[in-house]
Amino acid sequence: MTLPRPVKVLLVARVVNRVGAFSVPFLAALLAADYHAGLASAGVVAAFFGVASIPSRLVGGRLAAGLGRRRTIVAGLVGCALAQLGLAGAGSLPVAAGCAFALGLVFELYEPPSQALIAELAGPGGQERAFSLFNAALALGGIGAGLLAALLGRWDLRWLFVADAVSCLLCALLVRLAVPADTRPRDRDRTASAASPWRDPALLLMLALGTGYALLYLQIVTALPLSLPARGLHTADAGLLFTVSAAAVVAGQPLLRLRRIAALGTATGLALGHLLIAVGLLGYAAATTLPTAAAATILCALGELLVMGRAYGAVAALAPAGQADRYLAAFGTCWGFGGVAAPLVATQLLTHAGPVALWTTLAALSLTLTAAHLTLHRPAPTPELTPPS
Repeated sequence: MTLPRPVKVLLVARVVNRVGAFSVPFLAALLAADYHAGLASAGVVAAFFGVASIPSRLVGGRLAAGLGRRRTIVAGLVGCALAQLGLAGAGSLPVAAGCAFALGLVFELYEPPSQALIAELAGPGGQERAFSLFNAALALGGIGAGLLAALLGRWDLRWLFVADAVSCLLCALLVRLAVPADTRPRDRDRTASAASPWRDPALLLMLALGTGYALLYLQIVTALPLSLPARGLHTADAGLLFTVSAAAVVAGQPLLRLRRIAALGTATGLALGHLLIAVGLLGYAAATTLPTAAAATILCALGELLVMGRAYGAVAALAPAGQADRYLAAFGTCWGFGGVAAPLVATQLLTHAGPVALWTTLAALSLTLTAAHLTLHRPAPTPELTPPS
């Protein structure tokens, strides 16, 4: 599949941005290490980020339709850079909490316009593949990001936020110079008011299932750095595990072109992805060394490979003409909902039950999502044709 130039630019920009974007998973760890906050308090502050990211997605969708997609992307990235620098220089826990909230407000502005551009330019037949490549671009940048996190995290966790700010500014510059200028989306504005994505039952079902996945995924990235010391590993070793995950997502891209995997329906592919994640989480529960944790990470990454492209491709396919921004923005709020609950649940489970109970509970959630996709997310039955008399 040949990608249009703007999509290629967005993919490259995402790689650049992702190289420095490994600060958020270490937010709770930074609060606990630098401000001596307990796990529960660190989880509450990290949840501020998730609360703010819910309206961020919706605002991003609205701004993309009114202000323009390129302007919205650049504004969101510059805002992220400023908030990250604020976190890096915060002198107290209240200031850090305020910066975390500000980061959440701008963190998701980028997503709806960039995803809508990909969906429209790739077309219905190429959306799933394009979103898989977008996820692979994130993972490719994540390879360097994980190594950077492992290096800077051993020195000072604050430098992770500085690196993230620099990558946001470089990404904004690349988008500003290489993505075509915005045009007035008058036609899209008129069609966007015709129907609300919040009244589409199919989208609401995808949102509910997506929220379950977001809660699962964000608990993994939040809890992994916090849980490693209990197994005799360093917090910064999570950066190496994140690198393994990213490498597995990139290396696994050819698997998606295998005939049997490409032929899987949406529900079956999503269910299989969640099943692999569940097995990987049980591996985390049993892992006591870095190699065994890496093996569990690979299983989770292969599950992610099956889930991400299919989920966003399915949502883009649901959107009427001209409403991709709003549908993807509405679906994207699942990450905000998950971002609120994940740090609270993960830190409470770690504090009161320990890492084994945490990973076992998350495996049970992933198995529940497996069953839900197989039983709830089914296409409407094709009506039988009555033969002519």
